[in-house]
Amino acid sequence: MFIIRWIVGRVILVLNFIFSPSSPKLSTEQQAELDQKLAHLSLYQLPACPFCVKVRRAMKRNGFNIELRNINQQLAYQDELIKFGGKRKVPCLRIANKEGTDTWLYESSDIVEYLTQFAETKS
Repeated sequence: MFIIRWIVGRVILVLNFIFSPSSPKLSTEQQAELDQKLAHLSLYQLPACPFCVKVRRAMKRNGFNIELRNINQQLAYQDELIKFGGKRKVPCLRIANKEGTDTWLYESSDIVEYLTQFAETKS
């Protein structure tokens, strides 16, 4: 099963590379301002997870540079996800609120919808 998952994961990564969406053309100042607005977000993910790829593609289409946290590469990220998010499931978008609390958003479709709403309000 590991070998099949590994092969399928690599196929997903190759196809994502080949058919990667283009980013919007933003000036350096516009990108810096957008990055500052997104600094409170981080995405817990796995590189070859198809649902994570879906979220990363939405990020790229909107020019969003959100911190990516690979839960297999850094076990501290996996521990954070389980301790604060409640489960080891990716993708998960961590939204740090100004009040000091965090919102943990699971489900790729919900994350893409949140990012799409954010993209509509950024202009």
